[in-house]
Amino acid sequence: MSKIKILKSAPGYDLAAPGYDKKEKYLNSFEQNKFLPLLGNLKNKKVLDVGAGTGRLSLLLAQVGTQVTALDLSAEMLKILKNKDKKIATVVGDAENLPFENDTFDIVTAAFLIVHLKDPLTFFDEAYRVLKDGGILAVSNINQKEAPEVQTKEGKIKIESFYHRPEKIIEDLESLAFQVEKNVLVYEKNIWINQLIIARK
Repeated sequence: MSKIKILKSAPGYDLAAPGYDKKEKYLNSFEQNKFLPLLGNLKNKKVLDVGAGTGRLSLLLAQVGTQVTALDLSAEMLKILKNKDKKIATVVGDAENLPFENDTFDIVTAAFLIVHLKDPLTFFDEAYRVLKDGGILAVSNINQKEAPEVQTKEGKIKIESFYHRPEKIIEDLESLAFQVEKNVLVYEKNIWINQLIIARK
């Protein structure tokens, strides 16, 4: 049996893009519809969705009246998002080196992103920089110790991922002067499957 290739995020998601939306229900199950309500009133807010993928969260944000910019390392994922909603601005870019000016956004969201970052601190620092004073960072941290297999036209792959303890993520955010306002653990059968955090600059 051939060994499954582990790829970095950009090439991995470029390959995974065509079939990615089939996983939407599965991905939603980790949040149990708790993520967006934590953000409060979103009307007319300027939002950066980091690791936007094919737009699972960006599309919902656009529907509730925000001005969304969707950023992802994978151009192929963003192409699929653009086909769904041409009004959403898409930017191919790196979470750890955000291509935006300081104090640009009211909200930065990152669902299913930090699982792909070895050390999320650099991203948190960048999110802090691009947020306006009083702006919020909304992050999800899934409990994933092993990257799932993804079927692509080139066979099965895994996309490099990293496990982060919930208390370590809180420590990292507080070390950058974020105020953690909400820290919600989502459970399934007594096991935490996701951590949802709202942190204010």
